[in-house]
Amino acid sequence: MDNQAEVREFLMSRRAKITPERAGLPAGANRRVSGLRRTEVASLAGVSVEYYAKIERGAIAGASSSVLDAIARALQLDDTERTHLFNLARAADGIPVSGRIRRRATRNPASRPSLQWALDTITEGIAFVRDQHQDLLATNDLGRAFYSPVIGDGGRIPNLARFQFLDPASREFYPDWQVFAEMCVSIMRAEAGRDPNDKALQDLVGELSTRSDTFRTLWGAHDVRTHGSGTKRFNHPVVGELTLAYEELAITADPGTVLLIYTAEPGSPSAERLRLLASWAATSVAAD
Repeated sequence: MDNQAEVREFLMSRRAKITPERAGLPAGANRRVSGLRRTEVASLAGVSVEYYAKIERGAIAGASSSVLDAIARALQLDDTERTHLFNLARAADGIPVSGRIRRRATRNPASRPSLQWALDTITEGIAFVRDQHQDLLATNDLGRAFYSPVIGDGGRIPNLARFQFLDPASREFYPDWQVFAEMCVSIMRAEAGRDPNDKALQDLVGELSTRSDTFRTLWGAHDVRTHGSGTKRFNHPVVGELTLAYEELAITADPGTVLLIYTAEPGSPSAERLRLLASWAATSVAAD
């Protein structure tokens, strides 16, 4: 991934999203762009137009933290976008993001039984481990049942991004398909900023860009986000609609991997359906 192009397109896309009114500036007449002009961003950031133009062209190497902070404030970047800007600057300076430059290759969870043991202790929620490439590395029993449309026949490591954009079943599984698609790409964008030399991620982006027009369009939007926590809706082929809360936890032993846990509100219809799914999973295992 070309760092200068990434910086240029990210900053231009953020500038286009900020209207003069939102920035507290007079709109004026005869504007050729709906967003801010470079001169306006430079003024808001307190830097010269020439210097901001240089940074927006991608020459971000050497920019100080104070300048990056000022630009982030001028463009009203949220925390994830600000972190992404700093990650792009570190990459331009050749400074690795802490904990990621010497990342070990993702290990098979079977090589570390304690990880699977930890997942198996979670019995009333869906628990799974995902890496920075959207690979589904390990699940608890309920997670295997829940993600059965993604896991399929188990012929290859299931990948949430490939399922999202290349498998028609994803449109049934995700009732809010477009929201999931935007979230997936934005998370991958943030990962690319953290480690621009990640060959596996580059290959995945290339594959999806070639095979999915939607992915290619969303990737070009340069939106970034982190997962964190929230609520999602699913339509499971066995138990039907589920509304689940999720929490994401970083696995410090394997930088780049995260543990996600989906749970249902106690006493809700989704909680009952999760219990039905757990029963179905237990029955299926017994039948095997």
